[in-house]
Amino acid sequence: MATFEKYVDVNSVTTHLVDDVAQQGSMLTSLLPGGSLLMGGAMRLIKPTLAKAAHKEVQRYVETGSLEAAAAAAPKRMVNISLTGLASKVVSPDSEFKGIKYTREEGDNAFVGLEVTQPKYDTTMVVEVKMRRQGDHWQMTQITNSGELLRHVALLEKKRLLN
Repeated sequence: MATFEKYVDVNSVTTHLVDDVAQQGSMLTSLLPGGSLLMGGAMRLIKPTLAKAAHKEVQRYVETGSLEAAAAAAPKRMVNISLTGLASKVVSPDSEFKGIKYTREEGDNAFVGLEVTQPKYDTTMVVEVKMRRQGDHWQMTQITNSGELLRHVALLEKKRLLN
């Protein structure tokens, strides 16, 4: 985990993810059971708890390599949402890394578009990560398009269910 955290600022990534997911309240109803509980800002009230839980999920994922094990490690709470569970909706176990779509440097920050397949929907998606220069290496600090990715997957899932 220490090596992983050298290259991924887990607290920054999970805090940004919680913010992004909170902004997608109504869309979550189609991706998660109980997603409607998140509407009305309920998620913002428990943001610190969710960010801490997300950190534990990431740690479990790094230890096991399994999104299922990470989601299972999520503590049960009133608003039951797993960020690794949501991540598995965007990048499923069947997904494959296709390559780097683009890179863009802005001072000590870089933005990298990682293209991954999404076989369930017969498409590819670009996950944009923000990186910060840390002396001799780069550290991931944010997934900048997570809200957009969640909206896109929700639309694809609705289409899939209607067909």
